[in-house]
Amino acid sequence: MPGSETPVEPFNADDADAMRLALEQAAQAEALGEVPVGAVVLDAAGRVIGAGFNRTISGHDPTGHAEIVALRQAAQALGNYRLPEASLFVTLEPCAMCVGAILHARLARVVYGAADPKTGACHSVLNVPAIAQLNHQTRVEGGLLAQECGELLRGFFRTRRQAAKQARTQG
Repeated sequence: MPGSETPVEPFNADDADAMRLALEQAAQAEALGEVPVGAVVLDAAGRVIGAGFNRTISGHDPTGHAEIVALRQAAQALGNYRLPEASLFVTLEPCAMCVGAILHARLARVVYGAADPKTGACHSVLNVPAIAQLNHQTRVEGGLLAQECGELLRGFFRTRRQAAKQARTQG
């Protein structure tokens, strides 16, 4: 049942609440036909200062990933591109582009839901945050509400495959 997962260490109830907000953002992406990925940025006090969902298709923007949208909003809210006390919660493991933006923003922490075995750049394919030579280190934790986050993505792609198959058989 969605929302029923109990967070496990190193996560707490506030972390789970933040990820649920990211899931709400992902649902907005899905409603627009975008890959359902959502993100929120919280300040040190736990207030949402940025939120976003994928809008690469609707925005004709290859950088329109949920993380980038949320980071832009947070930077505008604070009037600074550096977000050293902020945390990003995102439903899918960030890609290399997003990790680059995260590191440049100097986020304190990133928490993601589902791992991305094809383009994940925090653990799955690459582990960019672990590169010691980089001038900023961001703590990255994965797996929060992973089942719920993953199922949203699997359901989206299942529906797309079924629609494509149906179009082929009718065409």
